Amino acid sequence: MDATEVLGYIGALIVGLVLGLVGGGGAILTVPLLVYLLGFSPIIATAYSLFVVGISSLAGVIQKHRKKLVDFKTGIAFSFPSFLAVYFSRRYLVHSIPETLFTLGNFAVTKNMAIMVFFAIIMILASFSMIKKTKEDTLIYINQPYFKTFIQGLIIGTITGIIGAGGGFLYVPALVLWANLPMKKAVGTSLVIISMNSLIGFIGDLHNLYVDWTFLLSFSFLTILGIIIGGSLSKFISNNILKKAFGYFTLLMAIYIIYKEL
Repeated sequence: MDATEVLGYIGALIVGLVLGLVGGGGAILTVPLLVYLLGFSPIIATAYSLFVVGISSLAGVIQKHRKKLVDFKTGIAFSFPSFLAVYFSRRYLVHSIPETLFTLGNFAVTKNMAIMVFFAIIMILASFSMIKKTKEDTLIYINQPYFKTFIQGLIIGTITGIIGAGGGFLYVPALVLWANLPMKKAVGTSLVIISMNSLIGFIGDLHNLYVDWTFLLSFSFLTILGIIIGGSLSKFISNNILKKAFGYFTLLMAIYIIYKEL
């Protein structure tokens, strides 16, 4: 095992720590780590990220369920359109995108470049949602017809399928605003959706990719170990401070990705 691989596995532990401390952001670290440090293509990196985030979120669901912070009925109802979109986007959409999208003179915009830039844009949106201070009591709860939730689930699922992310920063506000769940329960319930979406999206990739299971399971094991450690440490650190700090870190990572790709 060379130094790069060792750093990659240390990175897996850090991803878990972040998930355990902040409750999200796994893919924000996992995809750049796999692409820029370990040299995987964005297609493989986003697929591996779906598995890592899915398994990690499943561990998170168990933790949150013990604290009675998971609404399984709402989570499963909301996840149905989302996992359909994730599965089909991973199986058909991502792999049907041409290798070169278009050229501007001598500059070619490739599929890999487009996926990473799109990922960076989503990271920027996520960073703003983490940096911005919000109060739960200022939110307006609106019940809406299920067909609207179905359409929203399809849109969020397609986005998360393309970038290989869990989409927690999109699902938590949706569950608070549309499903009328308290914030803490929305976080726990979002993990149900994230785990289902991510693992089903990964299954969609199995038809198109060779998977190095030894590496992927080892990486995932270290991530889950990090979640357990992070969950214990989170009792001693302010969640608001962590989210804001991670928000700024995410913004810097997004800027770095855009600089690296363009």
